[in-house]
Amino acid sequence: MKRFFGLPVDRPPQWRNMDTMTQHSSSFPTHGPSELRDEIAFAGEIARALRAPISRPALVKQLLPSFTALLGLETATLVTQQKGRWHVDGWSDATGDTSHRPPPSALPLDLISDAIDHGDSRNAGRWWAVPCQVDIDENGTIVSCPMVGCLVLESEAQSQDRDRLQRISQLLVTAITRTELEGRHRHRIAQLTSVLEAAAKWQQAQLQESSNENTLLRQIADTATDLIGCERASIFLWDKRRKKLIGRPALGIDDRPLIVPDNAGIVGEVLATKEPQIWNANSDDEARVNRAVDRSLEFRTRSLVAVPLIGPRGETIGVFEAINHLENHFDNSDVLLLSDLATHAAVAIQARRAQQSLTESRDRLVRDAARSTPLVGEHPAVVAVRESGSKVAKTDLTVMILGSNGTGKEVVARHIHYESDRKNGPFIAVNCAALVESLLESELFGHERGSFTDANATRVGKFELASGGTLFLDEVGDMSPGGQAKLLRVLEQREVVRVGGSVPIPVDVRVIAATNQPLEQLIAQKRFREDLFFRLNVVSLTLPDLAGRGRDVLLLANHFLNHFCYQIGRKVPALSDSAQTALLSHHWPGNVRELRNTIERVCYLSTGDMIHAPDLELRQPPTSPANDRDSAQRTLRIDLPTSLAESTRLFQIDHIRHAIHQCGGNMTEAASKLDLHRSNLYRKMKQLGMRTGEEEESA
Repeated sequence: MKRFFGLPVDRPPQWRNMDTMTQHSSSFPTHGPSELRDEIAFAGEIARALRAPISRPALVKQLLPSFTALLGLETATLVTQQKGRWHVDGWSDATGDTSHRPPPSALPLDLISDAIDHGDSRNAGRWWAVPCQVDIDENGTIVSCPMVGCLVLESEAQSQDRDRLQRISQLLVTAITRTELEGRHRHRIAQLTSVLEAAAKWQQAQLQESSNENTLLRQIADTATDLIGCERASIFLWDKRRKKLIGRPALGIDDRPLIVPDNAGIVGEVLATKEPQIWNANSDDEARVNRAVDRSLEFRTRSLVAVPLIGPRGETIGVFEAINHLENHFDNSDVLLLSDLATHAAVAIQARRAQQSLTESRDRLVRDAARSTPLVGEHPAVVAVRESGSKVAKTDLTVMILGSNGTGKEVVARHIHYESDRKNGPFIAVNCAALVESLLESELFGHERGSFTDANATRVGKFELASGGTLFLDEVGDMSPGGQAKLLRVLEQREVVRVGGSVPIPVDVRVIAATNQPLEQLIAQKRFREDLFFRLNVVSLTLPDLAGRGRDVLLLANHFLNHFCYQIGRKVPALSDSAQTALLSHHWPGNVRELRNTIERVCYLSTGDMIHAPDLELRQPPTSPANDRDSAQRTLRIDLPTSLAESTRLFQIDHIRHAIHQCGGNMTEAASKLDLHRSNLYRKMKQLGMRTGEEEESA
């Protein structure tokens, strides 16, 4: 049997036999008794009526006059029980009139109840009662009527053929039952469709920035009120720790919570048993209803249905109830619909809570990341950079950060990122100086599997990784000419093509570049593209050297002291006067990076509550003319060998070492002072037999 939403929609066998009866009605003998011909004609009329979807009232109205005439009845009435009350759903007299329906009270209600209770027809005087119940065999036919109903027949003839009346009545009852089932199936499918549509709207609403749990609960309650047809709907969420049920603003009352004990009333029963409960006034125990809630809300509960809210993992998270049915009272069909809504509501509520938790965790991580790299300083130049960075952060303009090595260019880039609307996106930093040209395109733009040797898998480039966030290109002045051209193309087109690929991939990236190189000089020397410079240098921020920032040195020192002492769990030591003087008088060739490393070393190695100047181990570079002459003498060397070539080699070694020492070990800055590219400096050092930083790192 075909199923849709868990409901059978194919026709049971005996229903299909009704159609067959009409198709082959010509095979029945037409010369038999008139009663047989009339019965066959009535069966054909039923089959024709059932060929197209038809409602139960329409079917009864169409067939009841023929049924009344066939049995020679005075009247025929279909009585059903709905919401605890008897209703006349169809009536016909001997003339075929269907308009003058009697009230239920004019019918033999005791006889009707007796027939329904026993599941068989009953007779009392001129009244006959045939219950709308159909027994079904194992072939998939109807097992019972989905409604409580009865055919009530009024006949003045005392000699009614009981078997014939039972046979023809059962034929009409089967047709009514089939129509009722199909109608309920259609109604059920429509209900489930409405539930799914409502659940989809709940999920869409959660994607909005203004959405919160109260808004979601109100939408769920409004949906239940509309679909079930009741005055109010209440959603109680279980506070297990406090043993309370908390009704949120989706109560039909003011936006304030309603808190009740988790064992009170109908909702307490549902929470304890995990079973749906129905309560209808004048038919159930009054003590089951928590009238204290009614009194607090100045409300009167007349009927109530409640079902448990079960989460995706089977945990009970609360109770969903509907209050005061608009027609009369609640029945099992309302339980079924409210349970469907509760299933999707529980999923939506749990998803909303998970989303809220993730959002809070994300925001907390973003705040922690922003606090971990603050732009510390009160020097006017630093204040100007901080304020300008905050202003430009609200835009998507490309920013160029200039400054010596170690001055905090990446800190400024992170400050801009965390002040921007992209703060929830990724911050990806790339050291362009560390990328050789052969790998630059793969690193920045990614590559497809098999695009070159060792490309064993598809790799996403930095531009794609940073999509929705910020890409920080550090040391952009050291990028090769080929890399500069490829970077310019991406900045202009805002899309990348992976190495070995052919499909352009759009990227939404805010680019921040930084360099310690004099780009104007590099442009004049044809070592940096002017068009790329103008593309990157939309907004320019320049960081001063630490030696020129005055007492910012002490602010930064105390900031690093607190940071590292918190990490290792020790009490923060104080800086003595001698330590402060040493910090202020030091040249700081490595800028903030050197200061940070110095304080980190002190935090780990010192043990006292006070840091003194010797603890800092600062080595002052020569500053006086006498020291300069001594340095020159060391450079010229007194013990020069007689060989001119060897003397030249030793002079170059000393000269390079002195330049590196002056730059605090910064090879890029030293190469600039020597008017060399950094790669050429490394090559020269290897030729002179000097150890390079690259060799030391590999060692």
